Amino acid sequence: MEFLGYFSALIIGLVMGLIGGGGSILSVPIFVYVFGFDAVTATALSLFVVGITSLVGSVGFIRQKQIDFKTAFTFGIPSILGVLFSRRLILPHLPHYIINRWGITLTKDMFLLLLFAILMLIASYKMIRKNERPRLQTFEDTNYTILISQGLLVGIITGLIGAGGGFLIVPALVMLLGVHMKKAVATSLFIISMNSILGFISTMEMVSHDWGFLLGFTGLSVLGIFAGIAVSKKMDGRKLKPLFGWIVLGMGLFIIIKEIFLKQQF
Repeated sequence: MEFLGYFSALIIGLVMGLIGGGGSILSVPIFVYVFGFDAVTATALSLFVVGITSLVGSVGFIRQKQIDFKTAFTFGIPSILGVLFSRRLILPHLPHYIINRWGITLTKDMFLLLLFAILMLIASYKMIRKNERPRLQTFEDTNYTILISQGLLVGIITGLIGAGGGFLIVPALVMLLGVHMKKAVATSLFIISMNSILGFISTMEMVSHDWGFLLGFTGLSVLGIFAGIAVSKKMDGRKLKPLFGWIVLGMGLFIIIKEIFLKQQF
């Protein structure tokens, strides 16, 4: 099982390099169900892996001049505020039992995993459906309220469940700004790196880490993103999104079934 977990690290990087996100959608379930971490620790580890992997991937895109830094910081600063809000104010104050009455037991870990699963279902829908045509907008005529609120939402999600939010960032850049897909992927990775690394640093003292394991897993993920970026030069990531979307859908349903139905047996 652990071999499968380490192999998935390569897949995490590969997916991020191809479609500009999706790494945490794989990493959190792997940390919980393969390596046995609790949900809070898994989200923290995911933030580190996704943050470092996307940062390394961003370096290559910086050299290619593919990152729109003006858009990245306009979207990214509200995201950072959202991350801090989630990791410092919401997550530490969630009670161990969210619901424990009427015969219903919902723990903090179950709540975070179910929230993550719901987000996976939303992400899978966005990936499976046919791409809409981007709006022909420029940065100057963009609705800043929508862009900033989207950034804040992504930050809150990133902080709560360790998801970088690439599946939300890329469509926002393409649809709100009319950014070309490859440039949206590059800019998304840069935003994800800021959000995820800050999210990990903000709560790293709250969970224990095996740095040897974490750095080894992250190293494999970095190798994967190099492969993903290389493949993306020859293949349109949008063609792979529907396939990945079906995988995400299956994993989301698995988490819901595991947390709601199978746990009742123990």
